[in-house]
Amino acid sequence: MNCCRIADLRHKEVVNIKDGTCLGCVNDVEIDTCNAKLVAIVIYGKLKCFGLFGRQDDIVIRWEDIEVVGEDTILVCHTVRCNKKRRNRFWNSLFSN
Repeated sequence: MNCCRIADLRHKEVVNIKDGTCLGCVNDVEIDTCNAKLVAIVIYGKLKCFGLFGRQDDIVIRWEDIEVVGEDTILVCHTVRCNKKRRNRFWNSLFSN
């Protein structure tokens, strides 16, 4: 049985096996303290314009969606939600007729 510490997960790259995209590295984990089980891993969203406009939504991957935890990578089966582009109300109100 291979063992892996939570601190070691931070250095592993997460790859989606559905489309082969690299989602990023593990930034945080969710733990069920009652049962002492790992519930999910969290990948922080990418920065928008060097962080000036915030960041994208975080990616939370449930433990059930993790297929393989390897030495360098974690393979997951994750469906990425497509967010509709939000219209910037400020710019629309500024240039409206």
